[in-house]
Amino acid sequence: MIAVVVLALGGMFKAVSPGDTATALRGAGLPGWPVLVRAGGVFEIAVAVFALATGNRAAAALVLVSYLAFTGFVAVALKRELPISSCGCFGKADTPPSILHLVVNLAAAAAALAVMIDPGVAIADVVAVQPLGGAPFLVLVATGVSLTFLTLTRLPRLLVTVRAMSAS
Repeated sequence: MIAVVVLALGGMFKAVSPGDTATALRGAGLPGWPVLVRAGGVFEIAVAVFALATGNRAAAALVLVSYLAFTGFVAVALKRELPISSCGCFGKADTPPSILHLVVNLAAAAAALAVMIDPGVAIADVVAVQPLGGAPFLVLVATGVSLTFLTLTRLPRLLVTVRAMSAS
């Protein structure tokens, strides 16, 4: 669930503000047309909505392919040591490709693979069987999404600062 919401948010940021992602794609030698990035963002949103609405194998497969593509891009960027300051996945936040990106993307891909193997249910069905109208579940999902965002945006910068302080 967290991976799907993160996918939707990333898609929203790319659809609204494609500049950073377009620059990152061009830096990797890929087509970086803003209209293409916007279309990709809208596709990510559609995949996420489909996954939330159905929880079926087809939706999980699309989520899996999305996260594998992100993993591939980050791996190439890291291997080539591309000077990318942000992938644009989360709007204006500075999110350069990092090992953390690989770990998060692979974890999301693994979760999608698990749903492909054992399909889930729609979000409405999940919430319907939760206590308190699903509020605790939704709070946990929101917390997971927030922690993922912080892991990809703030933690890398914090680690750089800690390393710099340790070196001096």
